[in-house]
Amino acid sequence: MRILCFIAFIAASAAVQTQGDVGLVNMVTGDVSFVPQGGQPGKVKAFMKVREGDRFEVPEGGQVRVVYFEGARQERWQGPASFRAMKLSGTPLSGKPVEVSNLPGNSSARISRVPEIMQNARLGGIQVRGAQSSRPVQPEAVEEAKATYQKLRGQLPGDDITPELFLFSALNDYQLYEDMVPLVNEMMRKQPESEDVKALASWLISRRGAR
Repeated sequence: MRILCFIAFIAASAAVQTQGDVGLVNMVTGDVSFVPQGGQPGKVKAFMKVREGDRFEVPEGGQVRVVYFEGARQERWQGPASFRAMKLSGTPLSGKPVEVSNLPGNSSARISRVPEIMQNARLGGIQVRGAQSSRPVQPEAVEEAKATYQKLRGQLPGDDITPELFLFSALNDYQLYEDMVPLVNEMMRKQPESEDVKALASWLISRRGAR
């Protein structure tokens, strides 16, 4: 009996460990909280990763916006509401999303890297996974990213900085720091009070100065 219980425990632990990141929060206002499967509740923060099974509680007056990588979908929830994050979208527990946008499919991979970029900026420009090596610029990839950026701008709300973060990530691959300046300026225009955007601006200044 003990052996069977141990096997069941190992299987349950493995299931939790294989649950990957399914999205990210790119906007939150109010005291929005979340409860991970098998974990402790916490306060939702902008640009935190979302894992499959996370339950979100949005109180009256609060709102949260989540991008789902595999579903290439963005949802905005406004309280009072609650939902569980799944692979492709949020499953309503109470209420429903007040706004849904379908993103270009090729945008998900780069958007998934935004949390790391934000963490890097918050740490003052320290590379989280070691110093980034220089890569030859691929003009076609850059032009494709710029075209996707324009599509995102046309699809998402005027205060949403997801398009800029997407292109910021693409240009960062090739250390095109001068081209990233207008993106940071646009993010500052959209969200002038955002501490995350201010951190990105400081990070970019440090990168440009290091060249």
